[in-house]
Amino acid sequence: MAIDPICGMTVDERSAISADRDGDTFYFCSEHCRRKFLAGETGRGHAEHHPPELVTLGPPPTLDSPLGRELGAKRRPATFDTVYTCPMHPEIEQDHPGACPKCGMALEPKTVSAAPEDDSELRDMTRRFWVACALALPVLLLAMLPMLGVPLERWISHTVSPWLQFALATPVVLWAGWPLLERGWQSLVNRHLNMFTLIALGVGAAFVYSAVATVSPSAIPEAFREHGHVDVYFEAAAVIVALVLLGQVLELRARQRTGSAIRELLSLAPPTAHIVRDGRESTIPLDHVHTGDVLKVLPGERVPVDGQITYGRSSVDESMLTGEPLPVAKQSSDAVIGGTVNQTGSFEMRADRVGADTVLAQIVQMVADAQRSRAPIQRVADVVAGWFVPAVVIVAILTFVAWAIWSPVEPRLAYAFVNAVAVLIIACPCALGLATPMSIMVAIGRGAKQGVLVKNAEVLEVMEKVNTLVVDKTGTLTEGRPRLTDCLPARQFVAGVYDSGQTVAGVYDPGLTEASYSERELLRCAASVEQNSEHPLAAAIVAAARERSITLPAVVEFQSVTGGGVTGTVDGKSVLVGTAAFLREHNIPAGETMTEHAARLQRDGRTVVFAAIGDQFAGLLAVADPIKASAPEAIRRLHQLGLKIVMLTGDNEHTARVVAKQLGIDQVEAGLKPADKLDRVKKLRASGQIVAMAGDGINDAPALAAADVGIAMGTGTDVAIQSAGITLVKGDLRGIVRAMQLSHKAMRNIRQNLFFAFIYNLVGVPVAAGVLVPIFGMSALLNPMIAAAAMSFSSVSVITNALRLRAVSLN
Repeated sequence: MAIDPICGMTVDERSAISADRDGDTFYFCSEHCRRKFLAGETGRGHAEHHPPELVTLGPPPTLDSPLGRELGAKRRPATFDTVYTCPMHPEIEQDHPGACPKCGMALEPKTVSAAPEDDSELRDMTRRFWVACALALPVLLLAMLPMLGVPLERWISHTVSPWLQFALATPVVLWAGWPLLERGWQSLVNRHLNMFTLIALGVGAAFVYSAVATVSPSAIPEAFREHGHVDVYFEAAAVIVALVLLGQVLELRARQRTGSAIRELLSLAPPTAHIVRDGRESTIPLDHVHTGDVLKVLPGERVPVDGQITYGRSSVDESMLTGEPLPVAKQSSDAVIGGTVNQTGSFEMRADRVGADTVLAQIVQMVADAQRSRAPIQRVADVVAGWFVPAVVIVAILTFVAWAIWSPVEPRLAYAFVNAVAVLIIACPCALGLATPMSIMVAIGRGAKQGVLVKNAEVLEVMEKVNTLVVDKTGTLTEGRPRLTDCLPARQFVAGVYDSGQTVAGVYDPGLTEASYSERELLRCAASVEQNSEHPLAAAIVAAARERSITLPAVVEFQSVTGGGVTGTVDGKSVLVGTAAFLREHNIPAGETMTEHAARLQRDGRTVVFAAIGDQFAGLLAVADPIKASAPEAIRRLHQLGLKIVMLTGDNEHTARVVAKQLGIDQVEAGLKPADKLDRVKKLRASGQIVAMAGDGINDAPALAAADVGIAMGTGTDVAIQSAGITLVKGDLRGIVRAMQLSHKAMRNIRQNLFFAFIYNLVGVPVAAGVLVPIFGMSALLNPMIAAAAMSFSSVSVITNALRLRAVSLN
């Protein structure tokens, strides 16, 4: 005998179906368990022999960035056991499907997998629904046709009809409706009254009363009789069960779609990879790829895992993870992310992170965790739902009493009974309970597809109220990496050259004795000397030379003067690079015209260095941390959303104000230490502002944690990302616009759901109780079957409205 690794059942090896894994044969009780095993899941039987190991999750979104390290900061068991939870009560968890003991809803997997979803609950409810329909229809016709004037009694007598209805309704109520009755009973046992409590009471009362009236009509009091005849309500019980089952089927189908964002993310990983070993290429399953393997990626294919390009170049579409539509150029030594799409060229890459360690896998985990979190607005619905069912039961009792005493028509008790059942059936606490979780789940999934990772539902709610956005400058508004912006040889400037694309007139400067060097030669000599310096400006100059494929010769007699510059000998000529004062100390004047131009560049926020070659002034070079191309449009959109933008930076006042002026920042404070930023954020909050803080550096972490909402750029530091409630995978300010749009639209959707759920119950319950009868007469009474239809579609409508968030625009 063998143990089924999924369910733990003992099976006979001779007759059981089997599957092989890692050289071992496993046996299963059913094809269902075998499919789950082949999809990568294990269960109770397998876990007994293979306890989960602990792994550290921590890949960055790019291999030189810490987003993944933050996502994987927590250690979690690397087990394949599926955990089932309730969308309304996420604290409920178990290792098998079933119903929530609190609300009775069908449990769903806590984490969505790429494997085919277990739809056994849906298939079971669908089967029960169709059987209920087939049997409830003739019951309905037997009860309603005589009321419509059809002389049914010619073929079926008054005494036979109740028995036929009894025979047809019994399997509907006791088989098709059994899950509903069972959940209702469990709610009483667990003392968590819910929607199924009301359904079980209403259906049970109608069925039991009708059964007694059929089997022993003499047991029914005269007050229930009309002209001595006892009416039965089998059609109400049967049709109510069919309609509730229809609602369950529609709800289960809709709930399956709420996890579509995660499934789409999971589907980004290709099933196979091309591995290169000993110069030979072969295709292997993705889960056979190991760290250090060399993989080949062809045009149009998805990158299988996270890694680094070792040979070749291409452009890669990263839009599915970052939301950015433009492909990114990649070459040797560049990082690539698993799940992104290779565009034009082929390349070889080294696998650095595989399986659960990839950025894609960890984004999926973060999104799944966030989807199960609860927003503060949910507390209102929770409080109401806690009192809702007992209140409805009391209303039903009062309805029965009121109609029994004051019914304008006879038989009073019959009307009292029907109206009490209608009150029980129409009430829908699930619509209240689902209003927030469904919207949160869909919205967070939608954000993830656009590169906006929300840590929990509370952040999504608070983000909507933000009216002040605090931003750091370096790395948030600017690239965070100084770049060479200008390289101006002295000879070209005097003869007449273009400056940033604008032609300027030639000027004769009698105070200038210039060397005749081209832009390329000036950059070559300056970068050659600067390659021995550790200054950030030097790195920008050297990087510019290498981008232009300039070969840098060796330097001899290198010297660095703190606060001045550097000197060295290149190709036998002395080269000086530094401040204007540094060159003057060596009796090399820059000249009035070049000095004035340098001042203009400095006023534009650039840092200028002067260069001399062979003891003659050769030109100047300007370095700046350029503003991100997306920043101007993002700031404009944020202003349109009504946000005040405040820049807090540790940079100097002049540079900060130049950047602020170019972008239209509302308020600027420069030269701040981390403690100063923290203090400014606290003061803004104390003044009544709802503050979001966006940053990417260690110095931003305290302020990020102190803000109402911290927003970390995905390209930033571990500490910044850990302190934030929202992480932008791309590290782009436009992601803040998307986050704001997502928050506004998600909260609007939640309020729509809550409004509908409250109004539905506030209106529906009194109407079912008969409050409109004094105004509109007996025609205003609500048949229990109509009440059941309204109740079933109320939950479905809430979920359907939440699903609209999947298609909302966040741009």
